[in-house]
Amino acid sequence: MSKLFETWYKSEIGFLKITGTTEGICGIDFTEFKKAPHNQRPDCLSDCCKQLDDYFGNSRTTFDLRLKPAGTPFQISVWNQLLNIPFGTTSTYLDVARVLGKEKAVRAVGAANGRNPIPIIIPCHRVIGSNGALIGFGGGIWRKEFLLKHEKALLL
Repeated sequence: MSKLFETWYKSEIGFLKITGTTEGICGIDFTEFKKAPHNQRPDCLSDCCKQLDDYFGNSRTTFDLRLKPAGTPFQISVWNQLLNIPFGTTSTYLDVARVLGKEKAVRAVGAANGRNPIPIIIPCHRVIGSNGALIGFGGGIWRKEFLLKHEKALLL
């Protein structure tokens, strides 16, 4: 296995701990503190920080990063589908399940969405309840609400 590197990114929704290898981004975690970044880090971590700067700075609507999330084949299929939800829009857990051809797997889609190791980049915040409610975001509903408002504002 490749060496795992980490760096911290300060955003409008708190510090993000970004982990990755030379092969791609493995995770983004919401954290309340910042450690000193390591001096040596692969390009993918620097690229991720730059693209997050652009995203939060209102000049990026898509990410172009190598991603290496660890998960089951089903989880990866859900996360790949999340990448297809257009910027500034939302989808429901049922919509995602239907696209995957697994309409009865709504709860499994929700569970996979909740285990997304690379939030923001893999936009799990764009998935809402069938009734339009903002539910199920590991970083807190306030962050989900911020990200959705941020994206919708860029489209105006």
